[in-house]
Amino acid sequence: MNDEDIKKIAAEVARIMKAGGQAAPRQSLGDSVSIGSAGKVFQHPLVNREGAPEKKACSGQGDCRLEENTCSSSCQSCNPLNKYTPQQIKASADRVSFCNPNEKSSSIAGMIDHTLLKANATQEEIGKLCEEARKYRFASVCVNPGYVALASRLLRGSSVMVCTVIGFPLGSTTPTVKAIEARDAMANGADEIDMVINIGALKSGNDQLVLDDIKAVREATRGKTLKVILETSYLTKDEKVRACKMSKAAQADFVKTSTGFGSGGATPEDIALMRETVGPEMGVKASGGIKNAEVAAAMIKAGATRLGTSASIAIVSGGEAAKGQY
Repeated sequence: MNDEDIKKIAAEVARIMKAGGQAAPRQSLGDSVSIGSAGKVFQHPLVNREGAPEKKACSGQGDCRLEENTCSSSCQSCNPLNKYTPQQIKASADRVSFCNPNEKSSSIAGMIDHTLLKANATQEEIGKLCEEARKYRFASVCVNPGYVALASRLLRGSSVMVCTVIGFPLGSTTPTVKAIEARDAMANGADEIDMVINIGALKSGNDQLVLDDIKAVREATRGKTLKVILETSYLTKDEKVRACKMSKAAQADFVKTSTGFGSGGATPEDIALMRETVGPEMGVKASGGIKNAEVAAAMIKAGATRLGTSASIAIVSGGEAAKGQY
């Protein structure tokens, strides 16, 4: 990162702080370069982008996250459907296949945020997390902000999104800090943002601060999916309802039960309450304590549309979570 890039980032941070955290949608320093604390992460997410030199795909299975395609010519990440005529699409089912499909994938996999948020997670573990997410076609990987750039690079060209957490796990930082943290994560490649509300403010009855907190992150993340973590184990029924209503008023995309680091996780009762409060317009994410397919099914039946868990593979394969998974 050169001096000019650093000056532009510093100017943007100063502008956000002056605006009290009400950040505008992210702008890059060029038409195609995203800048974050990790520097220039990538210029374009896909290898066969429009106007770029065509990368040659081999005929066997491989990895479309590489600079040169190694997956099949039918991979939709590398060779989108709009490159084919209707006759070509009708001629072969391979034209609409997933990249590297796996027989162990299940219908529930596309609802799972494959999660690794422990403080001592290593780069090697993040690499394994991303490899598993590609194999089972999970909705996203959910990692701490410091690993967003790495996960984004590893998942380049796949359908798996990168999710990260903001104000995690306590939720007690200021709206300005959360807005800056979210914008930095997006610049590093985050597709989805899970923010923790100001739990203490909610329990104090300071709903305006809670609402301003969510709004600041919402304004900073326009165009990206925003999930609001309530940490339901600390809340009364009234507090859960108020937090859901404020999340909806702030135009968040999801409400989410838990961080996985609080005193309890998701329950079907909380999911049903959250679904009833936000209605069908918003997503509801169950997180914390989802360790097998039976529990996952109960959450979905109660109204969850996304699941956050580190026991993802056990869930899709019908097994039990290993010790320490959450």
